[in-house]
Amino acid sequence: MSIAMLGVPVVDGIAKYPSASYSPLFIGWARYAVASLIVLPLAYRYHGFNLFPNEQRFAHLVRTAFLVSAMTLYFLAIARIPIALAVSAYFVGPIIAVVLSVLFLKEVLTVRKMLSLVIGFMGSLVVLRPSSNIEEGVIFAFGAGLFFGLYLIATRQASQHSDPIKTLAFQCVAGTVLLSPQAAFTFQVPQIEVMWLFLGLGLFSAIAHILTILAFRLSDASTLAPLVYLELVGSVIIGFLLFREVPSLMTLVGAGLIIFAGLLLVIHKNGSAGPS
Repeated sequence: MSIAMLGVPVVDGIAKYPSASYSPLFIGWARYAVASLIVLPLAYRYHGFNLFPNEQRFAHLVRTAFLVSAMTLYFLAIARIPIALAVSAYFVGPIIAVVLSVLFLKEVLTVRKMLSLVIGFMGSLVVLRPSSNIEEGVIFAFGAGLFFGLYLIATRQASQHSDPIKTLAFQCVAGTVLLSPQAAFTFQVPQIEVMWLFLGLGLFSAIAHILTILAFRLSDASTLAPLVYLELVGSVIIGFLLFREVPSLMTLVGAGLIIFAGLLLVIHKNGSAGPS
């Protein structure tokens, strides 16, 4: 999960780079289409024509719909605001995942998890700054976080009894189909000099997603969700190196609170076996 989350900002950087010339809606579709071209041969290599999970297909479809919604909103966000700001707002997702894991997965809500939720919520308010003029991109990023939280819970449910390669193959193909209507209205033939960007978009996405699926087969949602905060580290680096984006002080303060909220859960998991 840690490797996946540190690699996701690479995908974000690749997606943001061509967003000045190509619609984020088309870029989102291209991400899934290229990933399908990479994953389907791998799935065929291991499973023949039995490429997709035979069980819980509706759960897999719902999970993919959540992820597609999150990705589309997030790509719309990073086309408008700095990556670090977008990912900070997007981090509302793991907070939502912890709440939903208690409500629907019957995971235990400890005092430490409650404290983590409160601190994470405070960090989100600092990033959003409700008293100021809220940027459209920030709203898109928060919406992406909401759907990502739902995706984390759906992944926990759908990944328990399904082969990870089959799960990813279904996700890529279903995502491509779900995003095809928006791609049809925004389609542009990519120029030769940017083709490597679209190839990299699909490759790094496929790697990150299969690592995430494997992670959720090995641990519970409320423990893995805070590791998404590692994405901020990579986002700041990618944003600065590629786009010379420097996060504002309030963005860093809010993100710091959110990361601390996540670390409370991680430290508890690794350092204590008793209840809290």
